[in-house]
Amino acid sequence: MNALNGYDFEDLQPGMQASFAKTITEADIMVFAGASGDRNAIHLDEAFAQATPFKGRIAHGMLTAGVISAAIAGKLPGPGTVYLGQNLRFKGPVRPGDTVQATVTVKELLADKRRVTLATVCTVGDRVVIDGDALVMPTSRQQG
Repeated sequence: MNALNGYDFEDLQPGMQASFAKTITEADIMVFAGASGDRNAIHLDEAFAQATPFKGRIAHGMLTAGVISAAIAGKLPGPGTVYLGQNLRFKGPVRPGDTVQATVTVKELLADKRRVTLATVCTVGDRVVIDGDALVMPTSRQQG
């Protein structure tokens, strides 16, 4: 572990897993809309959203994906990790009040550059709402 209680590259093994959960609130959706500029009516206007295939408002996909970032930064590999890339596949809607659980699993260690690939999955209950994979650079006990 590093001084910030995160895992150094040398501590990681394929199969290691961690999760982080967050309930997506009305305030989260409004703040994300303001911060990102994404004011799509599907997120903000219930009357409009009722007429869509979702039959109601849904959270921004990228807001939901942010829970993955929290799992990576806070849990595995943890503090000090640099996020290098993320592939996302949106599988289902997240609604205000839903609790999203992001689970990250170490898939592969790339020793030559001290990089790690992670499987990333977000669920609401037993339903997968996002899956994908991330490339990160954790801290390392080695210099350079």
